[in-house]
Amino acid sequence: MDNSMMLGPKGLIKRCEFVRILIQSLYSLGYKNSASLLESESGISFISNESTLLKSQILDSKYEDCIHTLNLIEDLVEETRNSASFLVFQQLFFELLSSGDDFSALNVLRKRISPLGMSKEKVQKLACGIVSMREIGLGGKNDVSIDELRRNLVIELEGLLPPPITVPPRRLEYLVEMALTFQLDSCLYHNSPDEISLYEDHCCGRNQIPTETAQILYHHKNEVWFVQFSNNGEYLASSSSDCTAIIWMVSEEGCVSLKHTLSSHRSPVSFVAWSPDDTMLLTCGNGEVLKLWDVESGTCKHTFGGEQSPVVSSCAWFPDSKRLVCGSGEPDRCIYMWDLKGKELDAWRGVRIPKVSDLSVTPDGERLICICSDKDIRIFNLRTKTEWVISEDHSITSLSVSRDGKFLIVNLNSQEIHMWDVTGTWDAPLKYTGHKQGKYVIRSCFGGLNCAFIASGSENSQQIYIWHRKSCKLLEVLRGHSMTVNCVSWNPTKPQMLASASDDHTIRIWGPSGELA
Repeated sequence: MDNSMMLGPKGLIKRCEFVRILIQSLYSLGYKNSASLLESESGISFISNESTLLKSQILDSKYEDCIHTLNLIEDLVEETRNSASFLVFQQLFFELLSSGDDFSALNVLRKRISPLGMSKEKVQKLACGIVSMREIGLGGKNDVSIDELRRNLVIELEGLLPPPITVPPRRLEYLVEMALTFQLDSCLYHNSPDEISLYEDHCCGRNQIPTETAQILYHHKNEVWFVQFSNNGEYLASSSSDCTAIIWMVSEEGCVSLKHTLSSHRSPVSFVAWSPDDTMLLTCGNGEVLKLWDVESGTCKHTFGGEQSPVVSSCAWFPDSKRLVCGSGEPDRCIYMWDLKGKELDAWRGVRIPKVSDLSVTPDGERLICICSDKDIRIFNLRTKTEWVISEDHSITSLSVSRDGKFLIVNLNSQEIHMWDVTGTWDAPLKYTGHKQGKYVIRSCFGGLNCAFIASGSENSQQIYIWHRKSCKLLEVLRGHSMTVNCVSWNPTKPQMLASASDDHTIRIWGPSGELA
């Protein structure tokens, strides 16, 4: 049979390579007889001639022959050849030391290992005798034998030498997973944790994402400005210009019902933030104080600051649920870190940090991200005490960070949403367009399985927009509200559930369509 022939509808697969990978897979699955039979029937060996020869030479301690074989391999880059030679000579060095032939061992070190140009640390470790008999596995009752060290050397060389001399471990599984990952990434509507099958190509319909109103909540008496699901997805919090915030319960079936109305603010409530453990909720009054609430009882646990305190514009939690940070809308009042009793733990002040309009803390607690001077995204690495600034050309109205802490999105009054990586390495953002935003604060969010989507309200069209995060393609425009949609929140544990807050005094809960796409 011609092993050079090509396979597949497009003729892209080399038959010999395909069979070798199949044989490797059978061996790794434990089907040794089947693998051996396939080798015999196809005339293709999983182990290359070079690998077979090297294995034989190593197990027979013919190390000079092994080096000769390595030097005969064509197209082997010098770095790889030297690394492989180092492993071989290192084994020879160990064996000479174990036999007591220190002179020959040092000769190998000087004349064979040193010229390979390996790191000084490796060579010095051998030269100074730091590698004791116990460290090299040749001393003590629990240490491995010379034969086992040689077998380990064979495995190390197999991992070092490139194809086609060796086949990368579990190659077939890797290729199949890559194909599945590509299908998932190409599926614009994928939003389900269900396993996918190898038997057919994967493709989701629009019924996987929220597109229809499942429930309308009427309890607020004025414009609803903010809405956010808890981290466990079991609660929803909303805030309104009616000077209240509401904690809602989310049932297992996705039905939302009122739990507590929080009504001690004297000004409109513009912002809420769930503690990471979901036992507490922060509320920001518009131009007023910050309040801490107990979620279970609905009681106010603490009011931060007073008449002399800064006006709080936004707030965020650290992962321990014991510290919080707030941003001030007043110039030179800046950013404050408090404990739950209102004790100031840290502060960022001065002209370097001007007016703060929004802020967030990454889920790992390592970075503090804030919106300063309208157009700047300032990122503080709290561990390394470094910072960097991303400057936008238009005013930023809001900020949101992905659940994995890798990305952030900002809404701009230029009617665009920009996504940046939080490390600040991107030269340009991904951009999402289609919604309307000019003079009001419109808030967007990440959502869906693995934060695969971006959702945002809209200013003039009373609509909700959903984009595919990676492709930036606009997928859906949801209609139902009668006035500006100020904020949206995607349930983090129910990927097909979305909430929206509007100036029409309502909150809408969105779910998937009952119809097939």
